[in-house]
Amino acid sequence: MRKIWRRTCALAAAPLVMASAAACGGNDSGSSAGGTTLRVIVNITPNLTEQYWNTLFDTYEKAHPGTKVKLELTGTISANAKLTQDLAAGDPPDIAQQITPTADDTDLYTDLTDQPWTAKTPLADQYAIDGKRYVVGVGEQIQSLVFYDKAAFTKAGVDASSIKTMAQFTAAMGKLKTAGYTPLQTAGQWVTGAQFSMMADAGVMTADPDWVAKRNDGKVKFADSGYTSYFQDYKNWIDSGYLNKSALGLTYADGQTAFLNGKSAMYIMGSYFVPAADQAKKSDGIGVFSMPTDGAYPSGQFGNISDPYVVVNHSKHKAAAIDFVKWLVTDPAAVKSQLAADGNLRQGFDYPMSSLGKSVQQILDKAPSVIVKSGKNQPIAGYSDQLNTTIQSLFSGKSAKSAASGLDKWWNSQS
Repeated sequence: MRKIWRRTCALAAAPLVMASAAACGGNDSGSSAGGTTLRVIVNITPNLTEQYWNTLFDTYEKAHPGTKVKLELTGTISANAKLTQDLAAGDPPDIAQQITPTADDTDLYTDLTDQPWTAKTPLADQYAIDGKRYVVGVGEQIQSLVFYDKAAFTKAGVDASSIKTMAQFTAAMGKLKTAGYTPLQTAGQWVTGAQFSMMADAGVMTADPDWVAKRNDGKVKFADSGYTSYFQDYKNWIDSGYLNKSALGLTYADGQTAFLNGKSAMYIMGSYFVPAADQAKKSDGIGVFSMPTDGAYPSGQFGNISDPYVVVNHSKHKAAAIDFVKWLVTDPAAVKSQLAADGNLRQGFDYPMSSLGKSVQQILDKAPSVIVKSGKNQPIAGYSDQLNTTIQSLFSGKSAKSAASGLDKWWNSQS
């Protein structure tokens, strides 16, 4: 197993505000006579449920008497938003998951560089900032994947192995629509923009791995780059009825369920879709292929670090928090549990996979690269939300050209 990338949509972290009244961490001064309680923020997803996290944390507590791990529920907001909220309130948690530090907010997180075990964690070098490691992860995810309903492809007379270009992908959607299927499943929330990234980034950033860095330097624009054809393809699919406009009213979980129930023929999503198919006992009826592009095939896989953890710099139990994070990302049983729960991968940590999981692994093995938007290739804060808004505007009539130009205008306004 080589390499390895997630959701939330983990395209870019929003800026965090500084805690105004939090105490500086590192002295475990908050420990009570009854032991230490670590407060942990995570994202709750259809795969990583509240029950899953509490069971995982129970395992740690049994092996570490005196330490309690408290799951901080986020309600309807993301882990990043919850962390922002807690820091602003002067009530910092100890650990947060699904956070990507940036060069502008490293003071919010503990520098873990002096912890030797961090050097061997997945994508450690790619996520380092100025050579320092503030975030460590469990594995890697890949996301430039197209899952398809095998029965729908058979009925429509489509050979999945023959789809390597965007033109072939569009032609397949036409056949699937004629056969009576909604060709491509999407949903509202973060899904729309994320799927566009999974598609377009694979093509553009395989050809130019430093494209985002160049956009940060003002050397390229969406409106006159390889992204323009992907905006136009997506707009054409909407106008052709290949995407259901009402799907924007679906949640991420509802969209996923619609595909699993045969309401649509294809679903662009990350490797974390596999556990959902496994749990629904439908993996054998679902195939997967690498996202077609306008360029090289197979392309690089848009991916990222999975289950990334940071120790909050204002934690009152910093030493205990570091020990817990070390366990999360290095303990074999804890690592395999998290990998399997969310369909992620890591060299040297195998776990039983379904036929669909093995197919994803084969795609990863053949991919020329894993495209990671971190370091110099990390988009500016707020990009993922703005991209999502931009792609959804195509459903309400905005042109592809106007959408691309609007995204450039927004980006320039943030500089």
